[in-house]
Amino acid sequence: MTAPDDPDRAADGMRVRREVLGDAHVDRATERTTAFTADFQDLITRYAWGEIWTRPGLDRRSRSMITLTALVAGGHWGELAMHVRAALRNGLTVDELREVLLQTAIYCSVPSANHAFAVAQDVLREEGLL
Repeated sequence: MTAPDDPDRAADGMRVRREVLGDAHVDRATERTTAFTADFQDLITRYAWGEIWTRPGLDRRSRSMITLTALVAGGHWGELAMHVRAALRNGLTVDELREVLLQTAIYCSVPSANHAFAVAQDVLREEGLL
């Protein structure tokens, strides 16, 4: 377990965040950081990316599937689009993405899955995969 003030956690978090979300996304988020949002950006970089996404217990594909499901369950559609891109970057195929979203229809709700399919389809079109 790393210490709460471990400086490597921030560096590891930024590295993984860039690998999963892409440099362009992280650069935009960093550029929009203000004095008001700086602590939040530090929190997600250190803990979400530097503590959770760097753990050895699950690979990134699995973490992406879990994240997609959680975002559908919570109705976090803007974050879902970002993480569909991340899931593709982490190696999920279009067929696997479809399966994850079908699973959400049963456990999260059909209306949520319906919206998730629309969000994912838009991303897949933007990425030239449909």
